[in-house]
Amino acid sequence: MTPAFVLTGKDGTVVGAGAAATYTDPADAAEALRRGSVPLVAGALPFDPAAPAALTAPATLGDRLPDSPGAALPGGADVVAHPAPATHRGRVAAAIERLRAPGPLDKVVLARALTLTARDGGWDPLTVLHRLLAADPACYGYLVDLSPAGGGYRGATLVGASPELLVARAGDVVSCHPFAGSAPRDADPEVDAANGAALAASGKNRHEHALVIDAMREVLSPLCSSLEIADGPELHRTDALWHLGTPITGRLRSPATTALDLALALHPTPAVGGVPTAAATEVIAELEGDRGFYAGAVGWCDAAGDGRWVVSIRCARIAAGGGTATVHSGGGIVAESDPDDEVAETTAKFRTILSGLGVTP
Repeated sequence: MTPAFVLTGKDGTVVGAGAAATYTDPADAAEALRRGSVPLVAGALPFDPAAPAALTAPATLGDRLPDSPGAALPGGADVVAHPAPATHRGRVAAAIERLRAPGPLDKVVLARALTLTARDGGWDPLTVLHRLLAADPACYGYLVDLSPAGGGYRGATLVGASPELLVARAGDVVSCHPFAGSAPRDADPEVDAANGAALAASGKNRHEHALVIDAMREVLSPLCSSLEIADGPELHRTDALWHLGTPITGRLRSPATTALDLALALHPTPAVGGVPTAAATEVIAELEGDRGFYAGAVGWCDAAGDGRWVVSIRCARIAAGGGTATVHSGGGIVAESDPDDEVAETTAKFRTILSGLGVTP
């Protein structure tokens, strides 16, 4: 039986089954934790903070990833792009015009989606999760029953493999590892190394990354008595991409600030939204529309306030019955961006989740 929640990574595994309570409003979940009426809340936050969340107080908890059921993948899938790559290129060009015009907008992240319909059978979420973890054991693997959000999410499952830690809290220690800026991996070791070196030296990508770090510093500084941020980004590799990432560590001023509080304060980060947040999300809503749970956050928080939340990227929303899956891929756009490069970046970013679904990119 597929659990209602899984988050697994180098820092451990949390598995939840059943539901003692569900919450669409994170404030209600936070209040239940403060009262001590539930030991832990887990689930997913949507990209739009005003949209219903999918949070659960699991009936039972575990720390072992369930074995893969080894379910067969569909024999093939029909793929429909939303929008077509050429249309996405046009949206990126429109965003660049706004970024170059006078105004507050410094960065906006635009995504495109693919809807996959299985020609036979369907996708088993737990099998897909194991495939993602096998391809990139260093990532954070996650699986969430989205039913608590209601509507079209009933029976749907979000499954993915995120490289990006939004925030973790252990006692008074806060940890984040934001990513921004990417380049494709390559099977040729020399080309692969060159791609990574070019990313590390890219002025456009370093600018995009710096905007993210500055915004996160602004959010965390009032909440932390001390904050340590690396002087510059480091290269991080996944199965499909090179990324620029910067580790951040801090100590909380108040023990009352929980992991859920921190996630809500930071989300959506400029890595998936833009800078400033309000202006960027307005552009996303206008040019792209509703993202659902893509580029939201997945994680857990316990009654002591500890927890871990990751950014929900490299993921698929698998519909009830498993016959259809929706995947997204996005990229950060700044004034120096090139529309053709941005379309190519989204194509590269699809590779991880499409491979997990057994679909040839």
